[in-house]
Amino acid sequence: MKILFAASEAYPLVKTGGLADAASGLPAALAGLGVDARIILPAYPEALDKAQAKDQGVALGDPLDAGETRLISARLPDSGAPVLLVDCPSLYDRPGGPYVDAKGHLWPDNHLRFALLSKAAAMVCTDGANGWRPDVLHANDWHAGLAPLYLKQALPSVFTVHNIHYQGLFERKTLQSVGLGDEHFTVNGVEYYGKVSFMKAGLQFSDRITTVSPTYAREIQGPEMGEGLHGLLAARADVLKGVLNGVDYGLWSPAKDKAIAANYTAGRLKGKAECKRSLQRQLGLAELADAPLLGMVSRFTNQKGVDILLDALKGVFGLGCQLAALGSGEARFESALSSAAAASPKRMAVAVGYDETLAHRIQAGADMLLVPSRFEPCGLTQLYALKYGTLPVARRTGGLADSVVDVSKGEAGTGFVFDEATSEGLLGAIGRGVELYKQPKDWRRVQNNAMKQDFSWRKAAREYMSLYKELLL
Repeated sequence: MKILFAASEAYPLVKTGGLADAASGLPAALAGLGVDARIILPAYPEALDKAQAKDQGVALGDPLDAGETRLISARLPDSGAPVLLVDCPSLYDRPGGPYVDAKGHLWPDNHLRFALLSKAAAMVCTDGANGWRPDVLHANDWHAGLAPLYLKQALPSVFTVHNIHYQGLFERKTLQSVGLGDEHFTVNGVEYYGKVSFMKAGLQFSDRITTVSPTYAREIQGPEMGEGLHGLLAARADVLKGVLNGVDYGLWSPAKDKAIAANYTAGRLKGKAECKRSLQRQLGLAELADAPLLGMVSRFTNQKGVDILLDALKGVFGLGCQLAALGSGEARFESALSSAAAASPKRMAVAVGYDETLAHRIQAGADMLLVPSRFEPCGLTQLYALKYGTLPVARRTGGLADSVVDVSKGEAGTGFVFDEATSEGLLGAIGRGVELYKQPKDWRRVQNNAMKQDFSWRKAAREYMSLYKELLL
């Protein structure tokens, strides 16, 4: 079986969030099951620099009148997994990130940049590349949303929603530039409240739709979380399925993680205490072994509940906790968190940006991980935290509800879950965490249970294998 996995980013070539981990983790797990899975993504400068075993590429011409395009075959540097890089210098060879420039502004030609990704994926599916043609196209999020439309059912397609909040919305005038006509600008096409929606294209024209957790699959069929697409999703409920994302335990395991101060296992937790001391020292926090250290690795946005945390800070400190936060996002939240840390440097530290090494060190060094999201399609940080014995404090939504079991459930408990998206709800859960932390024997029991959980990609890969086979019958 041959699968082409289209995405805007893939770890370790380029990463801004969980999509990158999924775009490398799932194909790798599929390969372990005997699938020929290849990733296709734009040839950003960073991706070209990091990719290995690159060939000279094959010419694709100028599919969207945006510039001459090549398709470069290469390998991921860590796993050796095959990857196809869509090389169009006029669209991708520029400083900044995959979606924004160096100043944080959206690239004005993002409609072309990601339409070309979709077009190239469709061309591989129909024309092949270096003699290779997939059996199924698996497109991910709005960046690859046009691929099932371009494909015109030449072969089966799956479209995965990682976050329906980000839809790839553009003005109607962009239709022609991405090779589409007015006939597509309808309620049964790509029209969304007067704009073009790349996300809607994927939902409308794919053969199967998946989301990254079962609970999120149910949530987005309703008006509260469906972002205006709930009607379409409800209408296609028969082809919609939630498959919980997984974790690459080759990268995220405290027993062999090279980024952390000391390795440890569920049976030998001494190293975790050293990781905590090392993190406190690195971030300038007071080196207090008995102060519960809360971690947060997240985008600093309203979705992630950063405002909820800010409102709860006084109470957090009142419970005797320290806080280490890593992330970036809205300027107002970056500023507010940084100011709070400056005002309490021994109790709180904030690193703005993304630092893969520090992310691992926070997972290993913290006692609890905060995930107060208003909505969370899947979430990966809580899955990493479970493996590191860092008990999640999570709101009951989306993938958080599917992966964290409240300690009130007895032997099954792995963390602290709350329902209301308020500072009171968050503080109540942290407070329960602090009380358990004061009972070392009970704390270690829950830690042990958390670390035994298996959220490897292999389980998700098996579910996708079944889905692909259904499409090929």
